[in-house]
Amino acid sequence: MQCPMPTININEQKELKNILQECKKIAIVGLSPNPEKDSHKVGKYLKEAGYKIYPIYPKEESILGEKVYRSLSEIKDEIDTVNMFRKPSIANELVKEIALRDDVKCLWLQLGIVNNEAAKKAQDLGIKVVQNRCIKIEHERQREKDDSFK
Repeated sequence: MQCPMPTININEQKELKNILQECKKIAIVGLSPNPEKDSHKVGKYLKEAGYKIYPIYPKEESILGEKVYRSLSEIKDEIDTVNMFRKPSIANELVKEIALRDDVKCLWLQLGIVNNEAAKKAQDLGIKVVQNRCIKIEHERQREKDDSFK
């Protein structure tokens, strides 16, 4: 499988740092209950780093001690970031759900996930877009540069 190059993406470390500092409520689409899966490891890391996570998964009632939602539209709380661990084509439907909300500031597609069409639609809605980057790795990178970073 080949991952296309993102044509819309935030690459500046300063902007990534701002997103990570300002967006503390994260819906994680595809957060697996399996501790061996990357999505689980990332969700656990974010929760331990002080973020409020909202797992979105088709099964389970609870993951990492948090209520599991079946879709973004089920979450009534305010969400800052939507972080996606699903195949790239799912991003198109996800952006449609995001468009029905007025709280999402960032769409973050995990490492290996690129959907330029969905990214353009999200950007047109005024949403920051990060593609093909791991939110955990980016958070760790900021912590390495700045001990006070949370």
